[in-house]
Amino acid sequence: MIKNTYHHGNLKENFLEIAFRFIATHNVERLTLKVLSDATGTSRSAIYRHFKNKDALIALMIERGFEKFNDTMAPVLTNANEPLVDRFYLATKTYVEWAKEYPSLYRLLFGHAYAHLRDDIIDINDDNSLTGFGALKQAIEEGQSSGIIEKKSSHTQAIIIWSSLHGLSSLIIDNFTRVEEVSSELYDAMFENLLAGLITNKVKIISTIPLINTILKPKDTL
Repeated sequence: MIKNTYHHGNLKENFLEIAFRFIATHNVERLTLKVLSDATGTSRSAIYRHFKNKDALIALMIERGFEKFNDTMAPVLTNANEPLVDRFYLATKTYVEWAKEYPSLYRLLFGHAYAHLRDDIIDINDDNSLTGFGALKQAIEEGQSSGIIEKKSSHTQAIIIWSSLHGLSSLIIDNFTRVEEVSSELYDAMFENLLAGLITNKVKIISTIPLINTILKPKDTL
């Protein structure tokens, strides 16, 4: 048995840390309370004082996981020092890279297996919900106010962007037809299509990203 060197007052956080480390290399279905017990050398009763069952553990992991995701996404989307369209490009690229870096956690947050727990924790209709979705919707509304983005339902526009990102991210982390090998090209093509469906072409758009300037460059006409 592993010698118990964990401070009792920090046990809950220690259990969470161990659980996140475990799913980084294992399928979340293999995570059990016994894994926590073995890793800390604590009794099952000590674990049950913090988590009455696996679902209670998973629920807190989902909550903390979305906080981690939001802490990555929101600062990129709200960075007023960057042109808005650049923020969209960088944030959506960050989304895909985050899914690639934390594939098991990404599946836990956005997959179907624990949707019954997730739906009790987050609500994308709540702009204050720490999911990254509120920050995306806010950025879209900023673009609408400045005339860059079409004035349509910001919620619907955010869902369309999110759906595209989720689809590409899922294909990449599940290595569908080896899509990872061309993921960069696919991402740029996806972003070009998303941008075409969002912008109004009514105001001059400023960008420091060469790809975006290429996309926005007027096409030669015959």
